[in-house]
Amino acid sequence: MGTRSIKEVAQLARVSVGTVSNVLNRPEIVSPATRERVFQAIRELGFVRNEVARHLRVGRSRTVGLVVLDVSNPFFADVAQGAEGPADEHDTMVVLCNSGADPVRERRHLDQLEQQRVLGILITPVDAASPRLTELAARGTPVVLVDSAASGAQCSVAVDDRLGGRIAGEHLIERGHRRIAFIGGPPSIKQVADRHAGVMSAVEAAGDGVELVACAMPTLSFDTGRRAGERLAAMPPGERPTAAFCANDVVALGFLQAMAARGLRVPADMAIVGYDDIQFAAAAAVPLSSVRQPRELLGRTAIELLLEEVTESERHRHRQVIFQPDLVVRASSEPRRGG
Repeated sequence: MGTRSIKEVAQLARVSVGTVSNVLNRPEIVSPATRERVFQAIRELGFVRNEVARHLRVGRSRTVGLVVLDVSNPFFADVAQGAEGPADEHDTMVVLCNSGADPVRERRHLDQLEQQRVLGILITPVDAASPRLTELAARGTPVVLVDSAASGAQCSVAVDDRLGGRIAGEHLIERGHRRIAFIGGPPSIKQVADRHAGVMSAVEAAGDGVELVACAMPTLSFDTGRRAGERLAAMPPGERPTAAFCANDVVALGFLQAMAARGLRVPADMAIVGYDDIQFAAAAAVPLSSVRQPRELLGRTAIELLLEEVTESERHRHRQVIFQPDLVVRASSEPRRGG
């Protein structure tokens, strides 16, 4: 049986094509009896609405693109889950795209989403200052930055990462650590740069005798955390940092695994603090201290701002929402014994 048309539905239901269209798009203006006749015809014929064609007619789909830096990081799964609730309430679907922190791949995703005429785009960008983001908005595709602050040209939801880095550094310094490693991904990612700046501010405020050792890694992944841990574990004990602040929990978990594999005790030989407080942090072999971000709240707030911009375009004003992080202390950074 071939694809049925809206015209066939109208003939079987003995109504006009316009009435069928109203039943599908504005059912509240059609009488209950007529609606039921149309739905009965749809069931008998097995009619399926051509959503692509409909979107071309109305100008936009009911799809929102969510472009993230690393789809394997549970942090972004939680952000996506937060976005799905309001999206469902507005009959909208969230499509997840993974840039892998690659600007070329990110641009390809943005091009494809724009070609699909999505309702809007939520993005954790490789570069928040990329002109591509403002170009999209100028051409009619609203963009909201997630986990990254905007300058004002678009809406954004983020966490104060400098504060997050600072409270992690202060915590480790209060625990008596004087040589602290920062394990981070490429500094071109603004969140990494801000977290590094935050922990550096804590070290500088502590004065002489406290040192920060930066260990830059190419990506924010479990494997890079493990490699960083192996590198530090191989250092002579007198030169090795006694604590590490990792730019996210995935890196911290890889770092923790390397410590265990090399026979170093956490936290006696190496205290560790991560960032994000994903669910796996508390379930680690040594429960991980972490700077908590409100993951689902980030996603929910971002899509609410996007839907507001779409539905109230004339009254909408761009907003930059900043949430405050807090430190969750667990066994991986408990006070050092023996001073």
